[in-house]
Amino acid sequence: MDLWHQLPRAAFDLETTGKDPLQARIVTASVVIVNARQEIINHREWLVNPGVPIPEEASAVHGVSTERAVASGVDPAVAVAEISLHLRDLFQTMPVMAFNASYDFTVLAREGARHDVPGLAPLPVIDPYIIDKRVDRYRRGKRTLAALCDHYGVPLRNAHTSVADAAATIGVADAQALRYARELAIDPSELHQQQVLWAAEQAASLQEYFRRKDPAAVVDGAWPVR
Repeated sequence: MDLWHQLPRAAFDLETTGKDPLQARIVTASVVIVNARQEIINHREWLVNPGVPIPEEASAVHGVSTERAVASGVDPAVAVAEISLHLRDLFQTMPVMAFNASYDFTVLAREGARHDVPGLAPLPVIDPYIIDKRVDRYRRGKRTLAALCDHYGVPLRNAHTSVADAAATIGVADAQALRYARELAIDPSELHQQQVLWAAEQAASLQEYFRRKDPAAVVDGAWPVR
């Protein structure tokens, strides 16, 4: 039986104006589709005028200035509608991977609400970030995309461009599927539901840790959309 990492699959990544997914606006988006040999067979990319100034801190990460976004970016309502429609079509036939998916899909959902774009029900999603914290929970060190690329031996070139991060996300997920086949070699829809549970458990554990210093601390464990 062919497993999900041996079939066509996609990855989705956003670069945005900030770290808070409830407030961030989309600056660039990429959706990459690969075949069974991890070769890119389709790629769509959007440069978006977010409608607000892009903070210098964010521009320093992804390289897109406010001036460039205003001059060359598409209207955010148009971009969000196109991205959502493209993802909706993909979900009919394949899993979509996203690193720290609750960030990207929450940003997309909030942008949809701002611009009256119908909501997307992302399923099945595969999130190497949630998976890594499940299969190797006691490993020390960072769990950024770059750190996981190093850990799993996946090349990451032009980090923090949405297309590079999307392609690297597929590479990390595929490496996890090979290394942890016993737990991950299941139907993508079933794996999606497992990640819902894992994300909630991970958030509860982190919240318990934070409450040692702040009894009111709350960590949202909703996945893949907050």
